[in-house]
Amino acid sequence: MNRNKLSLWGIGVIVVFVLLMLWAIPQYKVWTQELSGKALFKEAEWSRQIAVEEAKAKKESAVLEAEAEVERAKGVAEANDIIAGSLEGNDEYLRYLWINGLQTNQMQVIYVPTEAGLPILEASKR
Repeated sequence: MNRNKLSLWGIGVIVVFVLLMLWAIPQYKVWTQELSGKALFKEAEWSRQIAVEEAKAKKESAVLEAEAEVERAKGVAEANDIIAGSLEGNDEYLRYLWINGLQTNQMQVIYVPTEAGLPILEASKR
């Protein structure tokens, strides 16, 4: 009898264990899929946030580059005003620079407007 009770107990434990496994395995699969889905959702959320931050950084960079370009243009304009002011009324000096440039830069091609074969140098004065 003892042996029969022990074997019934053993069979009962095995049946309970099998039933428990039949219930637990599908539950475990559902739980792992849920965790996997949450992980994918978090990853997508982080990727979106990274893309937004990168776009903000590009926009800020473009704004700063535009501001730098405006400042550079202001500097060039101011330099041009200074150069134009210093060259006013200095026609002889400009001719000297032109002639000197012709002598030192022999590889350049310079087109001079002409009328009847003569260069037009004083056209703006008349």
